[in-house]
Amino acid sequence: MAVAFFYLFSAIMLASAFMVIAARNPVHSVLFLILAFVNAAGLFMLAGAEFLGMILIVVYVGAVAVLFLFVVMMLDVDFAELKRGFLQVLPIGAIVGAVVAIELILVVGSWAIAPEGSAPLGAPMKPGLTNTQALGQVLYTQYLLFFQLAGLVLLTAMIGAIVLTLRHKVVKRQNIPEQNARTQAGVVEIKKVPFRAGV
Repeated sequence: MAVAFFYLFSAIMLASAFMVIAARNPVHSVLFLILAFVNAAGLFMLAGAEFLGMILIVVYVGAVAVLFLFVVMMLDVDFAELKRGFLQVLPIGAIVGAVVAIELILVVGSWAIAPEGSAPLGAPMKPGLTNTQALGQVLYTQYLLFFQLAGLVLLTAMIGAIVLTLRHKVVKRQNIPEQNARTQAGVVEIKKVPFRAGV
């Protein structure tokens, strides 16, 4: 049963990941991205990493992907204009894709040749603890400083993004003494316009 679900989740995730880059409508791309995240969370659950699966649902699907969706829908970005420079960056994208493909081939090849060499290095865990409880104990005891520093970096990035996108609007306000001090000579100019001539 687990093998059947593994192949089901994997097939749907690969198909939805392909549709993310193949869909013409950006809203459809974000929806396919959410589907890919949900199936990846199912794969994590099958592997026994329930914490990573829940984080993928809560953080990525519940926050990041939905934020992408709202930004795409609200800003009404002209993607046709953005795609005009696609051919200029195509060689760089091809090089990056080739490097990633070579790395994947090396990883899969090394696992197929020597499976024992890529065995996971597990840390000793107390009996009766789930993965989430063990991860929480490690994060909030041994790596508390690094965890807090990562949160501080994310907070700084969020404040920087808000400052960069904040637009100050010039609000016109009334100046009552200046309005009361106005005279007809200062605000009205009388001109004699010739016959059949514009102002």
